[in-house]
Amino acid sequence: MQFVNTQSFAVALDTSDPLKEFRNEFILPEANGERQVYFLGNSLGLQPKSAAGYIQSILHDWATLGVESFFHAKEPWMDYHDRLVGTLSSIVGAQPNEVVVMNQLTVNLHLMLASFYRPSEKRNRIICEAKAFPSDQYALETHVRERGLDPAEVIIEVAPRANEYTLRTEDILAIIEEHRDDTALVLFGGINYYTGQLLDMQATAKAAHKAGAMVGFDLAHAAGNVPLQLHDWDVDFACWCSYKYLNAGPGAVGGVFIHERNHEKGLPRLAGWWGYDKSTRFKMQKGFVPMPGAEGWQISTPALLLYAMHRASLEIVEKAGWSSIQTKQKLLNNYCWFVLEELNASLGKKQIEFITPRSEKERGCQVSMLMLENGRKIYEGLMSRGFMVDWREPNVIRLAPVPLYNTFEEVWKFGSALRDLI
Repeated sequence: MQFVNTQSFAVALDTSDPLKEFRNEFILPEANGERQVYFLGNSLGLQPKSAAGYIQSILHDWATLGVESFFHAKEPWMDYHDRLVGTLSSIVGAQPNEVVVMNQLTVNLHLMLASFYRPSEKRNRIICEAKAFPSDQYALETHVRERGLDPAEVIIEVAPRANEYTLRTEDILAIIEEHRDDTALVLFGGINYYTGQLLDMQATAKAAHKAGAMVGFDLAHAAGNVPLQLHDWDVDFACWCSYKYLNAGPGAVGGVFIHERNHEKGLPRLAGWWGYDKSTRFKMQKGFVPMPGAEGWQISTPALLLYAMHRASLEIVEKAGWSSIQTKQKLLNNYCWFVLEELNASLGKKQIEFITPRSEKERGCQVSMLMLENGRKIYEGLMSRGFMVDWREPNVIRLAPVPLYNTFEEVWKFGSALRDLI
């Protein structure tokens, strides 16, 4: 499509948008009676209007049936998990038995490391990205120390080349090959939280397995954002949160993918009663017998209120259609890049360094802009004009136009405001 940087063109795109009505499924922030432009789906997605009703339904069950709600509620709590995994498995490209909804991301990452990081005297290294999200760093560090190893010696970090902001796939693959004989685990963020770079997960997984290592991904910024095919890519495991692009609320319940070929390997795991075989769980017997599939990694009684919020968001995805959401995501974000690049090119001198890759194969919704002058002042100006974006040191403004509730006109207005402020 030939884009035009005008308000009328953006409005025309919104008019023809087949998903335009789904914006009305969410509660949009307001300040001083004015609706805000919310570009922070990369940090916390908006609240579905239906979430309150699903929460109230759980509260009603609790009030009227108490613990019997697990078996005798109109929608028994015992089976509530089954309402979540169908849509989620489509979003992450998995078989339904490979997906489990539980805990939060970092807790799940620790559980996966307990199962999939099995260092030996010969193979004990972990290959990861430099400056990964802090929780990932801390999880790796503590698991390495718990096994009596030194993180400085065991953890290998892949960094961008000098004067570059993002990783090159060939560098990741080269380091995996260099350490093919001593690597136990390869673990990267599918999308880097700071730059917004989408990694080639398929190539990384293939290289890791060729080297004899396990491979996993942190999909905090990828799940619900970009197309994923975790089963076909032969990924061993992945973890994600659901409060960003999946709009399931602050502190929302997370998700895990475990490839079906790993289900019956007898991998060690940190067990709990909710992961016990469902048919005999309430016999309370000694000796852990896991449920088949990824659900066997569950530990605790599920958080039904969090399940309810997640259900609300997933039903919107199901109604809109994951493939349709992806089609709009590409068009909306290609238009965003068009507007921003035209702005940057029109200025007397370069004012913005884009540290997110331009190619749609290497990014999702997020755009990270390194502001070369007056970054903080421009950020504050955007916020005062009703554009909700975020700030990351040093001098980076992040925004993420998401397809379910952002519009093309909002993108155009953002570009116009940014031009005025610069």
